[in-house]
Amino acid sequence: MRAMILAAGRGERMRPLTDHTPKPLLEAGGAALIEHGIRRLHAAGYQEIVINVAHLGERIVERIGDGSRFGVGIRYSREPAGALETAGGIREVLDWLGPGPFLAINADIWCDHPLTPPALGDETLAHLVLVDNPAHHPAGDFALNGSRVALAGTRRYTFSGIGWYRPELFAALPRGRSPLAPVLRSAIAAGAVGGEHYRGTWVDVGTPERLRALDVALRTEAGPTDGQKKPGLRRVNAP
Repeated sequence: MRAMILAAGRGERMRPLTDHTPKPLLEAGGAALIEHGIRRLHAAGYQEIVINVAHLGERIVERIGDGSRFGVGIRYSREPAGALETAGGIREVLDWLGPGPFLAINADIWCDHPLTPPALGDETLAHLVLVDNPAHHPAGDFALNGSRVALAGTRRYTFSGIGWYRPELFAALPRGRSPLAPVLRSAIAAGAVGGEHYRGTWVDVGTPERLRALDVALRTEAGPTDGQKKPGLRRVNAP
């Protein structure tokens, strides 16, 4: 199974840090956010990865290279200024991702999910990892009805930015700029999206304050790859 790291965003909420550094290269715990993600993918057995880049994208290419130092093969999808958004970025590399399911993960999160591929039935177009709502996103995104994602429910969760997809979900999209949310909502309404509630550590590194908090947590606790839940990290998702 192949994987895609979504790294083309501008990172407006991170300014001024992202005026000169692409958000995926911002560091926490002694490594860039995207490096943490690549190492997790390698540990989970993913060997081939594509990274989409736009804002200051060549900085990412120069830093990460061909992936050999991480034990994986990496290629890049260079997007135009302003990027193509998530669904558009995936659509751009659909041929390379191949005919089977693939993983797509945001570059600007820190999560200890094992990234083990789920079994996607023939009628399942996506499998989303949902997490408890952080303080800055209390309303959540979706609900869960057993193992199926629903648009409404008494308890809602936040989409983590980790999902497995079948290429059929994106194949009908025209190439160009396209957000992911409408694509997911349509598939969820059709009953074609599975999901899980992940209770481990997840951090949306969306602001300078959360980046600083993650850096402190990673430097003062057991480390990002020991597979243990870290109470300090679980407090990072502050407003």
